[in-house]
Amino acid sequence: MSRKIPAFELACIVDTIRLSKLMSERGLCSRREADVYIERGWVKVDGILVNELGSKVSPDCSIELARQAQHEQGSRVTILLNKPVGFVSAQAEDGYKPAATLVTAPNHYADDRSGIRFSNEHARGLAPAGRLDIDSTGLLVLTQDGRIAKQLIGDDSSVDKEYLVRVQGKLSAEGLKLLNHGLKLDDVALRPARVTWQNQDQLSFILREGKKRQIRRMCELVGLKVVGLKRVRIGKVKLGDLPVGQWRYLAADEKF
Repeated sequence: MSRKIPAFELACIVDTIRLSKLMSERGLCSRREADVYIERGWVKVDGILVNELGSKVSPDCSIELARQAQHEQGSRVTILLNKPVGFVSAQAEDGYKPAATLVTAPNHYADDRSGIRFSNEHARGLAPAGRLDIDSTGLLVLTQDGRIAKQLIGDDSSVDKEYLVRVQGKLSAEGLKLLNHGLKLDDVALRPARVTWQNQDQLSFILREGKKRQIRRMCELVGLKVVGLKRVRIGKVKLGDLPVGQWRYLAADEKF
């Protein structure tokens, strides 16, 4: 009986891909997390342990994570924050604090139904899964889980985001049509959006991408000035009645 050749032995026979990249593409973890798991000996490819960084494998191989990796992933939290104006999404800049500094026990939403008890460990290693400008408010996702980050901001993400945008200026029918599809930013065509009037001075934007200051720049191109912007939904998760400056955990039964 012929022996099945492990995927990582096929480097010279078939097209291969870096193991950490493949793990990320399959949504098992982030590439950074994959390197940690590989280095710790927590990854098997076609049933055989692989613990060398940079290992390449067949794109159709089977990948198995050890219990330790699964346990570590299960202990990671995702936090939903109603970001106030004046906080940046990621690293501190120009004297402004990052939104993650609001993840403290006093700011924990009293009606959080997740059942998770706050630990100082939950405030460490949080990364924003998407940006909100310093002068914007609303739903910001901060996560320790690379799988969540990839789902929300990966190049192939299909998760939409909804914003309520208060504007000044006049918008023609052609301008509204362009907001939905036809605009470019930095000479790159934007993906189709869903933009509709909510009332006489507020628009609803539903996007599947998040370029820097995208909505404000889109509005400028059609003669509008944004005077208020709030993100109210990411995928199936809504901001709801979460107060400004407070946060809660993503519950186990919530999916983006």
